[in-house]
Amino acid sequence: MTYFAKRTKGAAGQPLFLTFHGTGGNEEQFHGLAHQLRPKAWITSPRGDVSEYGALRYFARAAEGVYDMDDLAARTDAMATFIAAEKAVAKPSRTIGLGYSNGANILISVALAQPDLVDDLVLMHPLIPWAPAPQPGLAGRRVLLTAGRQDPICPAVETQQLADYLDQQGAEVSLHWHAGGHEIAQSEIAAIADFLG
Repeated sequence: MTYFAKRTKGAAGQPLFLTFHGTGGNEEQFHGLAHQLRPKAWITSPRGDVSEYGALRYFARAAEGVYDMDDLAARTDAMATFIAAEKAVAKPSRTIGLGYSNGANILISVALAQPDLVDDLVLMHPLIPWAPAPQPGLAGRRVLLTAGRQDPICPAVETQQLADYLDQQGAEVSLHWHAGGHEIAQSEIAAIADFLG
């Protein structure tokens, strides 16, 4: 299985920058931001191929915060295969992943399954509503989580639990909060720029 994706070819030896949109977004949502943050990088932005009443997603769910775990597992495998193929073409120095909401969820799901695929993870408003098994392969991975303290979709307590889990696996975790909800705040973009510095 492959994905429709927007791609920008990078310079030799530059990072591969993968972006993953939120529910209802598409491959354009963060492609330009990735180019601003890493102008010489290879950029690949896959489009989610699950439709939820017309809104594009990367995996199915039964309700808000209730995931179809079988579908998530199958689509995590498919995305991991897709990422490996993109890396084979770009031969990047590093691989960066940035995802928002549903996009952050597929990105962290891939990292839990195959932690060697992505070096630096930017998880904006992720929600992992289960306790992941230990994953020692996450040790040394750089992870930035950004979130709203009043987010009704991704509760702050669950964001903190994910940060704590990643820390326990030996990842280098940074956590940026803003005072609002599920929207992306300008301070998050600044934190991402600093993280990728």
